[in-house]
Amino acid sequence: MIRHNLLQWVFSRWAFGTVCCALAAITATAQSQPGTRPAGAGATTAAAQAKDNRNAPELIDFKKRVEEFVAIHRKLEATLPKLPKESTPEQIDRYQTALASLISSSRPKARPGDLFTPPAQAYVRALLKTLFASSNTRQLRESILDENPGPVRLVVNGRYPDQVPLATMPPEVLQALPALPQELEYRFVGDSLIVLDVPAHLVIDFFTDALPK
Repeated sequence: MIRHNLLQWVFSRWAFGTVCCALAAITATAQSQPGTRPAGAGATTAAAQAKDNRNAPELIDFKKRVEEFVAIHRKLEATLPKLPKESTPEQIDRYQTALASLISSSRPKARPGDLFTPPAQAYVRALLKTLFASSNTRQLRESILDENPGPVRLVVNGRYPDQVPLATMPPEVLQALPALPQELEYRFVGDSLIVLDVPAHLVIDFFTDALPK
């Protein structure tokens, strides 16, 4: 009886050790495989990089330019009658057109690079490169391209084409990029990253080759 209990104890200890070794091997293998990073790891890494560089001159300059534009936007929008809560598509279109006209007239010399200066472009490209390098690149890219309209002729100070859908921005990308005021949004169009004035449906700025290959 004692021998039987002893054998059971020895066997249970051997089985426990075998299971632990197997689990350790599986964990080590998974960690060594590319593309097995936890969900959100890339966004965390890119966001951490953005936080570390929040005092970078190019980022400070970008935010200043955004704030200056938004101040103009709010001043001009305040001159228009507010839309009713239950607005019709026609009312919304008229409102967008009126606001876009005011904004465009206030910046007649607007051109690409007004917000995204070359240093700011390099900064954002580096953030996106970090995000893609530390994420499931294929899945993230497919998420961006799922509704991406592809190459579209963009014009700063021009209305975003009505026939072109607005692609959804993955939360990982938004977490990594510099935050924008509620009036503005980032969108990918082809490989370009744009800043869209939402109430005016107006392209404020963009730069090409923003999407990592």
